[in-house]
Amino acid sequence: MKKKIAVYPGSFDPVTFGHLDIIDRAAKIFDQVIVSVFVHSEKKHMFDIDERAAMLKRAVKGKKNVSVDCFEGLLVDYVRKKKTDIVIRGLRAISDLEYEFQIAAVNRTLYSPIETVFFMPRQRYTYLSSSVVRDIAHFNGDVSKLVPPHVVKAIAARKNK
Repeated sequence: MKKKIAVYPGSFDPVTFGHLDIIDRAAKIFDQVIVSVFVHSEKKHMFDIDERAAMLKRAVKGKKNVSVDCFEGLLVDYVRKKKTDIVIRGLRAISDLEYEFQIAAVNRTLYSPIETVFFMPRQRYTYLSSSVVRDIAHFNGDVSKLVPPHVVKAIAARKNK
């Protein structure tokens, strides 16, 4: 039987409890989940790709079927390289649907076997995004209920530079 491998791509800048919720739930469904930190050319990142990957690795430590990787380029090329055709995406609100639907359709046009599986986060995370965390941190707000403790420390260290 072929292993079901899924790729969960994102900028994860920084990783939030919402991301971890999706990772935990996906890990129960798929044999392997590859959480892939990617370079988004249009975003100004708080953390570089290596820092984001390190924070993710620490956050998923101990989850045997979850790994962390990085990539730059087209998602479909990365998915092919990983020998899978499953992509995980999160949908927080109806406003995410149009964008995610468009991306899923483009990915299928570029690589017809690809399937995008959408996860809705638990209700308590529907408002949560990395950009919300960055905005709160920018104004010295408390992000400790939104991200793991090691991420809180990394944000504080970044702000003190």
